[in-house]
Amino acid sequence: MQRTIMTVDDSTSMRQMVKATLISAGYGVVEAADGQEALDYARENPVDLVIADVNMPRMDGITLVSELRLLPAYRLIPLLLLTTESSMEKKMEGKKAGATGWLVKPFHPAQLLATLARVL
Repeated sequence: MQRTIMTVDDSTSMRQMVKATLISAGYGVVEAADGQEALDYARENPVDLVIADVNMPRMDGITLVSELRLLPAYRLIPLLLLTTESSMEKKMEGKKAGATGWLVKPFHPAQLLATLARVL
């Protein structure tokens, strides 16, 4: 059974790079341009994992993680943050919100896929 991953980023090019990496590894991909769009989708459609940027309009990635953790279907789903943010303070904020992991942009496809293999 193919696993579905939601990629959430306000950058179309970043979503396309992540999507290409995931599709090449056999994953199904759903895209959202910001946290609010992702949350609206997630309320109606479960996915197997979410990869979200931190800095986005309407709803940032850390808020998205905490909102997803309130949904019963997402309590145990891996939620990864993929961002240019690398400060320990932001990482701790993400962890406190319920993030499973933190990856820093630019990402290496092999590193992303290894992380997914570990958390799925």
